[in-house]
Amino acid sequence: MNILFIGDIFASTGRSIVAEHLPNLAQDHQIDLIIANGENSAGGFGITPLIAEELLGLGIHVLTGGNHSFDKREIYDYYGRQPRLLRPANYPGGLPGQGVYTGITAAGVPYAVINLQGRAAMANIDCPFRKVDTILASLDSEIKVRFVDFHAELTSEKVAMGWYLDGRASAVVGTHTHIPTADARILPGGTAYQSDVGMTGPYQSVIGVDKDIVLRRFLTGLTGRMEAAKSGAELHGVILQVDEVTGRAKSIRRVCAVRGD
Repeated sequence: MNILFIGDIFASTGRSIVAEHLPNLAQDHQIDLIIANGENSAGGFGITPLIAEELLGLGIHVLTGGNHSFDKREIYDYYGRQPRLLRPANYPGGLPGQGVYTGITAAGVPYAVINLQGRAAMANIDCPFRKVDTILASLDSEIKVRFVDFHAELTSEKVAMGWYLDGRASAVVGTHTHIPTADARILPGGTAYQSDVGMTGPYQSVIGVDKDIVLRRFLTGLTGRMEAAKSGAELHGVILQVDEVTGRAKSIRRVCAVRGD
């Protein structure tokens, strides 16, 4: 089966380029499962119910999250109504939402999407390594296709998670830094890996934010309201081919679509 994963969708620029290119990507590459990280889709910070429905309506099957998953208060109740919107599974118990979604493709292939968040240089939440052990042990043995979005800051923690899950997950793909890395590969146990897929949004920016605002902050030390940039729209993602019988990845390759401004 073929899986398309789209990196952090940032603000309206990211949403619009997804809407523009997703139909052709899905058709041209015969995509069976579409996953995207949507935690920055509302103005660059968080996600709203309306935007989640907009993205799911484009054909995305599962939306993952990260450290901005709870930025918008109106999303709290929505988590309980929409299981295809995930937040990191290793947040402490008692919070709304879930970090795992299991489904079946149109061709009848069962799959699981797992959303985790790192702890190095980020919030000190529950251990993602221990949490993923618990999740994998709880999955139906018939679910061989297992995709992990690891939303983390440090490449070292991401690489460690890739090795930790090698042979136990079909893919471990990193998000959060908004900068695509050039290390897409298949690990020895059959797990596809990339440290960071990159952002889907405005690249004439500083990781999505208006570059003049960020430059002024670095030059003066003064804080100010962060505003999403608008120019240089690019879609970044990966396309994976996975053996649905064994769950082992056969290939992973980066994909990029650009719209000039």
